[in-house]
Amino acid sequence: MRAAGHRRSTVPPPGHHLAQANVMHAKCPPDDPRMAEFVALLAPMNRLADSSPGFVWRLQTEDGDATGIQAFDDPLTLINMSVWQSQEALWNYAYASQHLNVMRRRREWVAKVADVVLVLWWVEAGHIPTVTEAKQRLALLRAYGPTPGAFTFRQSFPPPGPGLAEADGYSFASHRDGEATREAPAGRGDIPASPPQPVVPR
Repeated sequence: MRAAGHRRSTVPPPGHHLAQANVMHAKCPPDDPRMAEFVALLAPMNRLADSSPGFVWRLQTEDGDATGIQAFDDPLTLINMSVWQSQEALWNYAYASQHLNVMRRRREWVAKVADVVLVLWWVEAGHIPTVTEAKQRLALLRAYGPTPGAFTFRQSFPPPGPGLAEADGYSFASHRDGEATREAPAGRGDIPASPPQPVVPR
């Protein structure tokens, strides 16, 4: 596995950006011939992301994608991470571009799982999230459902205002003591029924 790197946009704005991480359980290893079309689609989809309005950063190795990063014990569980200037920017890439056509074919290469596979959270502009951070946010979402610290397109939260990160549950640490209680997660990482409402900083 080559060292993890990143692809960043040139002029990220101040404030908060939206980080996303999603995991997939591939039906076969990436070098299996049955995954050839999926692998072939990675480069054009990554180029599309890199050139999309609001793109800030994405996780990748020197090969240009993140399939070589083993974040979980199971080598078939792959992770994808990126950062965007806004929730709208990520939505437009994921669900209003050619990327959607690839998503609709994901069952050809990805096994269906019962748990949440996509998590969103706010980061300060300039912060590059780590794989460990993404796994913590995903665990938070699975444990408590959508919260300000880990949410979904179906139930999202605005970026934190000054002095509100801890009090409003934006930090992962504020949920680790088990004091917070939530209903079961509302989203399963599937395509949302409608676009998210605009998020307005408080």
